[in-house]
Amino acid sequence: MAAEVFTEEQEALVLKSWTVMKKDAANLGLKLFLRIFEIAPSATQLFSFLRDSDVPLDKNPKLKPHAMSVFVMTCESAVQLRKAGKVTVRETTLKRLGATHSKYGVVNEHFEVTRFALLDTIKEAVPEMWCPEMKAAWGEAYDQLVAAIKQEMKKPIPSP
Repeated sequence: MAAEVFTEEQEALVLKSWTVMKKDAANLGLKLFLRIFEIAPSATQLFSFLRDSDVPLDKNPKLKPHAMSVFVMTCESAVQLRKAGKVTVRETTLKRLGATHSKYGVVNEHFEVTRFALLDTIKEAVPEMWCPEMKAAWGEAYDQLVAAIKQEMKKPIPSP
C-alpha cells in the first residue's frame, strides 16, 4: 500500500472536513446509502435487512446504524491514513469486511458507485470547504481502504 502518496495537505483537508461532518455522521451515513441506492437501486439486494422489507429505505431501522458505522469507519480510516502509513481498520474488521463483501457478491462497480456517492455526500456536507484538492484527498483515502478490503476478498475463506 503506497500511503506515502497521501500528503500532509490531503490529511489536513480530510481532517478539517471530518471534524465538521462527525457531528452529523448518522444523517450523513444515511444520505450516503440513500445516494448509493438512488444510483444503483439493485444494490439494496446486497443487504439482507433491506431485501424483503417494504419499509421506505430512510425509515428502515437497521439501515441508519449500518450506514453510520460504514461512514464513520471510512472517515476515521481516512484521517489515520498518513499517520499510520496504511489503512488502520483493525485486521479482524478488515477480514470480516473482506469475507462479507465476497459472500454477498460485491463487485468493482459497487465500490465505484460508493466512491461517487461518498464524494457527493461529503461535497454536500461541507460545500464551503469543497475543492478539487479535497475531492482528490477523499478519493485517495477511499481508494486505499477499498484496496485493503479487496486484498481480503481475494483470500480464501477458512473453513470452520
